[in-house]
Amino acid sequence: MMKKRSISASKASLVLFLCQMISALDVPLDSKLLEELSQPPTITQQSPKDYIVDPRENIVIQCEAKGKPPPSFSWTRNGTHFDIDKDAQVTMKPNSGTLVVNIMNGGKAEAYEGVYQCTARNERGAAISNNIVIRPSRSPLWTKEKLEPNHVREGDSLVLHCRPPVGLPPPIIFWMDNAFQRLPQSERVSQGLNGDLYFSNVQPEDTREDYICYARFNHTQTIQQKQPISVKVFSMDSLNDTIAANLSDTDIYGAKPVTERQPILLTPTGSTSTKVELRGNVLLLECIAAGLPTPVIRWIKEGGELPANRTFFENFKKTLKITDVSEADSGNYKCIARNILGSAHHVISVTVKAAPYWITAPRNLVLSPGEDGTLICRANGNPKPNISWLANGVPISIAPEDPSRKVDGDTIIFSHVQERSSAVYQCNASNEYGYLLANAFVNVLAEPPRILTPANKLYQVIADSPALLDCAYFGSPKPEIEWFRGVKGSILRGSEYIFHDNGTLEIPVAQKDSTGTYTCVARNELGKIQNEVQLEVKDPTMIIKQPEYKVIQRYGQVSFECIIKHDTTLLPTIIWLKDNGELPDDERFLVGKDNLTIMNVTDKDDGTYTCIVNTTLDSVSASAVLTVVAAPPTPAIIYARPNPPFDLELTGQLERSVELSWIPGDENNSPITSFVIEYEDGLHEPGVWHYQTEVPGTQTTVQLKLSPYVNYSFRVIAVNEIGRSQPSEPSEQYLTKSANPDENPSNVQGIGSEPDNLVITWESLKGFQSNGPGLQYKVSWRQKDVDDEWTSVIVANVSKYIVSGTPTFVPYEIKVQALNDLGYAPEPSEVIGHSGEDLPMVAPGNVQVHVINSTLAKVHWDPVPLKTVRGHLQGYKVYYWKVQSLSRRSRRHVEKKILTFRGNKTFGMLPGLEPYSSYKLNVRVVNGKGEGPASPDKVFKTPEGVPSSPSFLKITNPTLDSLTLEWGLPTHPNGILTSYILKFQPINNTHELGPLVEIRIPANESSLILKNLNYSTRYKFYFNAQTSVGSGSQITEEAVTIMDEVQPLYPRIRNVTTAAAETYANISWEYEGPDHANFYVEYGVAGSKEDWKKEIVNGSRSFFVLKGLTPGTAYKVRVGAEGLSGFRSSEDVFETGPAMASRQVDIATQGWFIGLMCAVALLILILLIVCFIRRNKGGKYPVKEKEDAHADPEIQPMKEDDGTFGEYSDAEDHKPLKKGSRTPSDRTVKKEDSDDSLVDYGEGVNGQFNEDGSFIGQYSGKKEKEPAEGNESSEAPSPVNAMNSFV
Repeated sequence: MMKKRSISASKASLVLFLCQMISALDVPLDSKLLEELSQPPTITQQSPKDYIVDPRENIVIQCEAKGKPPPSFSWTRNGTHFDIDKDAQVTMKPNSGTLVVNIMNGGKAEAYEGVYQCTARNERGAAISNNIVIRPSRSPLWTKEKLEPNHVREGDSLVLHCRPPVGLPPPIIFWMDNAFQRLPQSERVSQGLNGDLYFSNVQPEDTREDYICYARFNHTQTIQQKQPISVKVFSMDSLNDTIAANLSDTDIYGAKPVTERQPILLTPTGSTSTKVELRGNVLLLECIAAGLPTPVIRWIKEGGELPANRTFFENFKKTLKITDVSEADSGNYKCIARNILGSAHHVISVTVKAAPYWITAPRNLVLSPGEDGTLICRANGNPKPNISWLANGVPISIAPEDPSRKVDGDTIIFSHVQERSSAVYQCNASNEYGYLLANAFVNVLAEPPRILTPANKLYQVIADSPALLDCAYFGSPKPEIEWFRGVKGSILRGSEYIFHDNGTLEIPVAQKDSTGTYTCVARNELGKIQNEVQLEVKDPTMIIKQPEYKVIQRYGQVSFECIIKHDTTLLPTIIWLKDNGELPDDERFLVGKDNLTIMNVTDKDDGTYTCIVNTTLDSVSASAVLTVVAAPPTPAIIYARPNPPFDLELTGQLERSVELSWIPGDENNSPITSFVIEYEDGLHEPGVWHYQTEVPGTQTTVQLKLSPYVNYSFRVIAVNEIGRSQPSEPSEQYLTKSANPDENPSNVQGIGSEPDNLVITWESLKGFQSNGPGLQYKVSWRQKDVDDEWTSVIVANVSKYIVSGTPTFVPYEIKVQALNDLGYAPEPSEVIGHSGEDLPMVAPGNVQVHVINSTLAKVHWDPVPLKTVRGHLQGYKVYYWKVQSLSRRSRRHVEKKILTFRGNKTFGMLPGLEPYSSYKLNVRVVNGKGEGPASPDKVFKTPEGVPSSPSFLKITNPTLDSLTLEWGLPTHPNGILTSYILKFQPINNTHELGPLVEIRIPANESSLILKNLNYSTRYKFYFNAQTSVGSGSQITEEAVTIMDEVQPLYPRIRNVTTAAAETYANISWEYEGPDHANFYVEYGVAGSKEDWKKEIVNGSRSFFVLKGLTPGTAYKVRVGAEGLSGFRSSEDVFETGPAMASRQVDIATQGWFIGLMCAVALLILILLIVCFIRRNKGGKYPVKEKEDAHADPEIQPMKEDDGTFGEYSDAEDHKPLKKGSRTPSDRTVKKEDSDDSLVDYGEGVNGQFNEDGSFIGQYSGKKEKEPAEGNESSEAPSPVNAMNSFV
């Protein structure tokens, strides 16, 4: 009797077909079969129900369907037929129902707004799509409105309304400022769900004029901006000041201070509200409260708990978010706002409704003629959805009659169907919140049997295991299946076979004799078909010798065996595992054909080792445990350097080679890695050992290359990881035969030391390079480009030869050849040298100067003939110096500057000139010997430039409505001053600047009284000088008019001055006010928006050195005092000096100069001692007599305020120097002296800065004498002070 049962899940991989849908007749997913069977249309792809499109792009409405035969497509628009052939802008894709509306070529999206539905139809029925609502997205502009500024008292609440335009879809709202930075939000300030910005309480920092609401329309990628909203928060202090200014002294005024308030809800309003949300959506509830201090929000659900894992708090707990809501989430939600003064609450009643959702959606039904079936459509929702049916897109009530069909609510029952009953049915479940539409076809097929399993398919199994032979089939009505053994054998029956419903034949225990051919026959009333398959039963794979349990000592060796037996037609693979994982990637594990060996076993090798044997049909495995135990104690191993090799032997002696062999010493438990061979030349360098070569540690013989005429001895050193051994005993000596030299001297040069000689030099050969006794050199030379014979001389083993009587600076060909008693070395190569140089003969001519601007000039000259250079042309030197300033008409000491221009250059730039000055220059040619004569001095003048800032600006004598300003001349006028420009403006309490007033002052004025100022007002002053070229840099200062006649003591930092060097600057200032010791200096790059850098000044000093500055960079600087809020000096701007190169002539190191200076110092010391003695006797020295007889008005008396002495002003400056800016003996140079870098134009400059800002100058040429600038005391200086000043 035949047994039937369903195939188990473990055997599902062998089944060749699956059921497409639950139906009365299963259709296998065989591609060839599906192409042949008729099938009603099925919608496979469609656009979403609510389809918002970009009005700038083409509209694509998708509708794809499959069926047999392929379906045709049609569309309705707003319930009526849509004839796409009549609209040139609309096309349908080939073999598809997808519509493309061409908007980008003239169409308008608004014209195609509406409800679209697609129908896919073939001879078996019609399927329809959802109703697709097409709406173009909209991003309208904000309506224009006049926004009044919001004036709010500190602590009050505030709501800034956004009211964005209504877009499709709705926009995303966010608030930013004018700089496109998001406004920070907190528990106090936050954005509501409606886009408004809520302030629980305002603070003074909320004052700003750029609260801007932005609406981002994602669909069109556009952002719309609302007009900026201004918020002004009045603090109680400023409000009281305002009230006080408008009331009389007798009025009582004063706003109440900021008071704390208990919470009130800004949104939602009232005590209760309602909220309806749909099932599956995200529920968002919001509460925003006002109050001071800022309230904290808490949420609860009345009569229940907030759902776990779906509840989230956002916007600082002001928003409650519950995801994937269901009807169980309905209820009352309470938000509570609380601060220290009380609380407020609001209850939101939430109702969860539901659009329709499926319980059982209808599924496709495939039937045979005469069969029965049902379509079930069940859905739920809140409220309960209404179920309606359509047949081929038409309501079933008006569809053609079908006697086999009966509608019973949500079910259609089919009885005794025929082929004409094939159709597509639509189920529509709808309520007020939406609808569901599902297509399900009924396909009635009459098909003869088909067998889908390939013919003669081969099945292979292992003996004693199940065999499953497939017979995938299809037919309608469903065929019956029978199996036969062989082609013409009898039908298979009995308990040894199992017949499955899908046609599969199962042999539960296949034996070797089960091998053979099996035939499957399928038949129904429409026909019969058969198919043959082959079965082969293989011998099982076995492990005949399994790995065994092992115990091994640490550092030992172990092996596991795995010997197998298998079917000869199968190819086995063996895999070894350790603890069910891969073997360690270690070269100690060796896998053989039938074994695993582990070398040098360690503790980590302990574990279970498994041998797995796989074939294409079966797999077997066997395991064994390895236990690693400690090895018996062994003596500690001592590692050391190897012992030296011994028994060195020389064999195979030849003229240029020999073979050296040796016996290694004990390696001392560390293998020898290499041998180093050294040699001694007993003939030329006895006792000195040289490296010869190095060979691997496994090698004990080496062939050595030798040089002639060397008495060799060899020794060998062994090397291991510990170190090098002692050298071996030397080998026997081996003297090689002499030979001609193999090589010539290297580095041959010819350079003259005098105008009439040629010095030929070379590097001599080393001893073993001589190859024989009697090493000498043949030196040869001849003048180049002249048809002369070589002149040669043989010299002893030296490295120099001098040829005398040569013409000045002519080229020579030179060669040096080695020779010994056996002969000459190979012919040497020639080199070119020159006889000695002499000073150039002529000066450059036609020197011209072109003044580019007030600080830069360009000089040109004609090159000198190369024959007159009489040497290697190195370049030209330009000497230039300032003769006098055109504005001051006074001479000063001559400081000659030198610029060197390399090569045959005929022009150069002269940077760093002083404006409005007279200069001289000359040009000289330079060769290796020195400089040639100078060209005639060329005079040129620089034009006027803009002046430097006035040396100081003092503001004194403040009254109720006036201030007195005093100033000093610019340190560098750089021309004739035409006027001064004074600008000033008031500064209010919030550091805002008022209107700017400008005054022009004649150049001959040095003070000004400003009148008609406001009392008790701080003013900021900007002061600069002008020449005809323009305005110079300005100096700034601040001052305050007094409130009443009693002058208050305002702290002030003024007269900030800078002396800049290359990488640092000296900053000094004056401080007036209460005792205060904590100053700081702030600085930064001028014009940069970077934050100021701050340096703390230690102690109460009024100076500071800024280090680490960048050369040639403009900086801004100001000085402040810690502890005084907002108390800083005005800003000053300075520029660091350029990177300077060292001068070329160091006159201070010349012996004649040192002697002259010592003599002058001795004379001055004697003179000072005489003057000191005369003063002690009551007499006057000559300088004092001159001072008494001629009172110089420029000599400043002792200042009364700080007790310092005044400073002299020479005839060039016409102004007092800045306080404390004495010119030191090392000639301090201020920044204004040179703003341009010499390095940019020439290779040589002659000055550099010290760290303290002073300039170390070394002058070339003579200096004109003139009185030294600086301060001179009216007292006779002591000898010690005199020497200090001199040095």
